[in-house]
Amino acid sequence: MKNVMLRIEGTQQSYDGEENSIELVTEGKLYQKENALYLVYEETEISGMEGCTTTLKVVKDKISMRRFGTAHSEIIFEKGKRFSTRYQTPYGDFDMEIITKEMEASISDHNKGDINIEYDVSLRGVMESQNTLNIRIM
Repeated sequence: MKNVMLRIEGTQQSYDGEENSIELVTEGKLYQKENALYLVYEETEISGMEGCTTTLKVVKDKISMRRFGTAHSEIIFEKGKRFSTRYQTPYGDFDMEIITKEMEASISDHNKGDINIEYDVSLRGVMESQNTLNIRIM
């Protein structure tokens, strides 16, 4: 398990044009287990998910993201595919649907690289948005 620095940038644009962005620089851990690469980091107040631990699992053409703590969710990103899940928060549970438009993960043997995901989110009855998540491993 290696300690790494992460620059996490996320944007969310609602269909009515409102855009929100966050940028976070934090420490994380990177390790390999079997045929998967794992990236683990703690969320902060900046992301709005303070008290959560996020784990990304990167396998060939699939990235899964799990959050535990004050909110609980699991999302699977596969280009061109739709994924439905239940998003559990302190404010209630929501049915969530993700459609992955683009996805790329390139991580070198030197524990540096990028993970980039473009996806649409629909929280039934609450909101719909276009999103990007870019993580640079430094």
